[in-house]
Amino acid sequence: MAISALFLLIFLILHLSTNLLSVFSESAFNKASYFMGYNPFVQYLMQPILFFGVIFHFIMGFVLEIRNNKSRPIKYAINNASANSTWMSRNMIISGGVILAFLALHLFDFWYPETAYKYFPGNGNSEDTERFWGELHHKFQTTWRVVFYVIGFVLLGLHLAHGFQSSFQSIGARRPKYTPIIESMGKWYAILVPLGFILVAIFHYAGLAPIFS
Repeated sequence: MAISALFLLIFLILHLSTNLLSVFSESAFNKASYFMGYNPFVQYLMQPILFFGVIFHFIMGFVLEIRNNKSRPIKYAINNASANSTWMSRNMIISGGVILAFLALHLFDFWYPETAYKYFPGNGNSEDTERFWGELHHKFQTTWRVVFYVIGFVLLGLHLAHGFQSSFQSIGARRPKYTPIIESMGKWYAILVPLGFILVAIFHYAGLAPIFS
């Protein structure tokens, strides 16, 4: 569970880096998106590994939740959980479920149309390298979609706030010497990464042009 989480933490940084290019340069975003969408190494090796990592992480999350519940069938008579744990740490399964629904929408919005465009006949010129920025810009013109994305990113941040530190603790990296650094990194990661995705969504919803031509 921890290893798959760390893998996804790295992926989120890469994904955000690509998306942020759309704020700065339409040309740079188009080139990066074309590379990610047509490079054989990315498409036929990294993408299947990513899908496996996501599915594995969510399945293990539900499995661990079920095991934890079964390990104590009789609940505490008095349980002041808030005294020694955060709400998010006690409800990772809830935020994870909402993020899973958000991920399904994200795949429907971007991965499915891209796959249909490239591999199904009659969907246009698969070698069009200038379409990516316009497609992203158009997708975020719908208010309800932007609102749902913002909510999803906020929940992602809450999920990361606990998941980042928990992952390092699970692999044995939580030591007095490193704990303050890990906690600080986790806090800033949980804030900046979702905030970056929210910035991209709002930027395109507002109809703004890239900072650089």
